[in-house]
Amino acid sequence: MSTREKLIQARVSMLALADELQSISRACKVAGISRSHFYDIKDAFEKYGREGLAPVARRRPRMPNETPAELEQQILAMSKEYPTYSYVKISDQLKLIGVPATANQVRGVWLRRGLVKRYDRLLWLEREAAATGGPLTERVAKLLARYQRQQLTDPEQHVDAPTPGYLGCQDTYFVGTLKGVGRIYAQSFVDAHCSWAQAKLYLSKIPMTAVDLLHDRVLPIYETAGIALEHLLTDNGREFCGRPLHHPFELYLAVQQIEHRNTKVHSPKTNGFCERFHRTLKEEFFSVALRKKLYVSVQELQEDLDTWLHFYNEERSHHGYRTQGRTPWQAFQDGLAAMSQPQAA
Repeated sequence: MSTREKLIQARVSMLALADELQSISRACKVAGISRSHFYDIKDAFEKYGREGLAPVARRRPRMPNETPAELEQQILAMSKEYPTYSYVKISDQLKLIGVPATANQVRGVWLRRGLVKRYDRLLWLEREAAATGGPLTERVAKLLARYQRQQLTDPEQHVDAPTPGYLGCQDTYFVGTLKGVGRIYAQSFVDAHCSWAQAKLYLSKIPMTAVDLLHDRVLPIYETAGIALEHLLTDNGREFCGRPLHHPFELYLAVQQIEHRNTKVHSPKTNGFCERFHRTLKEEFFSVALRKKLYVSVQELQEDLDTWLHFYNEERSHHGYRTQGRTPWQAFQDGLAAMSQPQAA
């Protein structure tokens, strides 16, 4: 029996009790209601019958300062597009396309919709995708619990990187396992001066994959800009470290005249730029893309990753202490411009 039917039955029973006791006062005392409420119920029953005893749905009042419905839909659309963004970043993205939404308005909409927490927005996105035939991720509850427990902090921001190309950071990130494909790894690179980043997917993490990322995606950009990559920071993984005259990655760095630096053992935060980029990569790309689409090949996933990397580098505002609201590519270009200016005597 529904809640509506239970309430109707309770009111009918109260009217029957009053007839049986021949006393409205005693019936009201047993039911715990006032005499005026009893007569309201009695009048509704006499006018409309049993259906008159059903609870009346009340319209939610609209407050004078409430966010307009059109703006609320734009906020929800942007939140669906970037569910892992904070309300400040959603506000910034809306302003970039000419929608004047404040951070407080975004957060207010999230509060009313129950979307304040990141994993609530991810679950909302998954439900929306499922309604339109999108893929459903297995063990959603475990994923959300993992997001709840995850407490990553930004690395200490005291890295010496005065110009683009002075210090690059490279690392390997385990993406996951694609059915019918196998384990997927991403080689990632971040310029410590401006947070400009590149990433490429592979089926293993052998040294040649680390070489391929630099040779194919990173060094051509620096060559076009007319600068060199001077230092490269990596961890002590086997794909990066080995005997200098025999290890492919070490040999490649030597040929390119790039100084190889290593992080402290068991201290991933010392390569914090890559660690922070991996967190962004997971939250803003993989957590969203793998809920929207069923990938059957690495090439297909790489194409969407390349599209996201273009957005990340050239269209997405960054709030780091170096970028200060600029995109990484803007910070890269500003760094090049500063390098070309003559130094004061």
